[in-house]
Amino acid sequence: MVELVEVEDESLESKQPGPSDNEDDYYTDTESEISSDDEDSDSDEETFADRLFALRDIIPPTSRSYISNKIESTSNWIKSSLVFSGKIIWVVSTSVLLVGVPWALAFAEEQQVMEMEKEMRMREMGGELLSPGTTAESVSQKLGEQQGKPAL
Repeated sequence: MVELVEVEDESLESKQPGPSDNEDDYYTDTESEISSDDEDSDSDEETFADRLFALRDIIPPTSRSYISNKIESTSNWIKSSLVFSGKIIWVVSTSVLLVGVPWALAFAEEQQVMEMEKEMRMREMGGELLSPGTTAESVSQKLGEQQGKPAL
């Protein structure tokens, strides 16, 4: 049979350096020993883009190429749709200006001509009403004719 023998390590039994009775004396400020200025400056200089770029090793190359292709095709689709919509807006706006402005000017001129004709008719009626030899019946008849017409 096998017999087990305990072997003692001499390094464990030896006294370790440092205060043993009063452990509070051994406490030191952790900032002075553990962290150094070199480590802080590295993390301060590292940007979010650097950290994101370092994550590329986590994603397998096949997945990276798939994601890259999808993002590229989506951005190309968005870019082409924005360019196309810009061209459509340009065509529509210039067409409206080329057709709409002359139409608006012609419409305003037509309204002005109609107002001038209306004013001329009113002057003619006023001249006939005030002319000598007219009777009250003819005046009321002419006024009744004018009031009976609907205005468009």
